Amino acid sequence: MTDNKLSPIAQLADKSLLVMDDDGPLRNRLSRALESRGFEVKSAAGVSEALAIIRENPPAFAVLDMRLDDGSGLTVVEEMHNLRPDARVVMLTGYGNIATAVAAVKAGAVDYLAKPADADDVVKALLAINDDLPAPPENPMSADRVRWEHIQRVYELCGNNVSETARRLNMHRRTLQRILAKRAPR
Repeated sequence: MTDNKLSPIAQLADKSLLVMDDDGPLRNRLSRALESRGFEVKSAAGVSEALAIIRENPPAFAVLDMRLDDGSGLTVVEEMHNLRPDARVVMLTGYGNIATAVAAVKAGAVDYLAKPADADDVVKALLAINDDLPAPPENPMSADRVRWEHIQRVYELCGNNVSETARRLNMHRRTLQRILAKRAPR
């Protein structure tokens, strides 16, 4: 097989990658998907665990959650770029807004993706060269699906407490109950 037929990941000298997310199932699923694409993945459930990993051996790539129970993913981005300036970092968040996207890019992230991100989109963002933007997703989530995902995330963060979730989302409790009883939109 010639070099030009190898996948972009197979051509990399350093395939080390850190996945940091406090959502265990998402972290495991994304780690497995990135391993199957050729990366050598280590995972962390929080900021302190991630900092220990990167201080021991800074990876070439990282996929980091923005908000975690023990801190911010921005702390990890800054430490990665102090220890390994050439590292390529993609930030993931369930709470996307312009201010946090700007902060992530200023800290050294190469891209900022909304959860749940597809592994192929993550790889495209990690491997994008210079200012080449990855192509938009083939099948982006619908607005209804994004709304549903956000409600589910807040509901989970509130310990599955309907009243507290409704208060935080500024919606009527019964409206929230109807939304939670339905299947996820496509």
